Amino acid sequence: AVHTVYGGAHLFKADSSQKLGILALKSLETYAPDAATFAQALGLRLGEFAQTIYSRVTEKLKSEPVEDFRIDFEDGYGNRPDEEEDRHAATAGQEVARGMEQDSLPPFTGIRIKPLSGELYRRSIRTLDIFLTSLAAKTKGRLPGGFVVTLPKVTMPEHVAVLAKTLASLETKLKFPARSLKIELMIETPQAILNRDGRSALPGLIAAGRDRCVSVHFGTYDYTALCGITSA
Repeated sequence: AVHTVYGGAHLFKADSSQKLGILALKSLETYAPDAATFAQALGLRLGEFAQTIYSRVTEKLKSEPVEDFRIDFEDGYGNRPDEEEDRHAATAGQEVARGMEQDSLPPFTGIRIKPLSGELYRRSIRTLDIFLTSLAAKTKGRLPGGFVVTLPKVTMPEHVAVLAKTLASLETKLKFPARSLKIELMIETPQAILNRDGRSALPGLIAAGRDRCVSVHFGTYDYTALCGITSA
């Protein structure tokens, strides 16, 4: 997918993507109401090419404003009381099910859990379990298209292996098709790039997913911060 939106789980609704598209169109109409203004803002030469681009952008925002969405229980959500996160996890699962019924979800959808670090491990797995249980109860074991579970701040293969094992158990428990729950890794730490031996760490992380890893996202901000590089 070209464009992935990470949105706080507490705000997610079945029609979130459509609402984002409406807001984007309003912004386009306000600040670039015609192809000429649009071309000037982007430094394009005014002409047939600029008109074609403007028309395609407008149509894209109307038909598919978001291609890929992550329901975020990490940075875009924060740390909250267990009761509150339990409630949001259940509600998010129900909203995904409603989006499947209404055909209002983007082509690719997923959930970003918290890291599987020592202090967040239990909360992360609990959120994943509640979310998938809530979804399965409404869909009878069906998943939305292109569904993935995004694991942030990966530092070692064991994190990925634990998630793969957990997903296998949840498939059995909730009657999802075998190996249907896929993993996406967030590469945000130096340890995820180079291991202790100075070798590339990524092949080992993917292998630990037991053929469940389908994609990776590079978390630029966290990675550069851990390397001591400021945003400036």
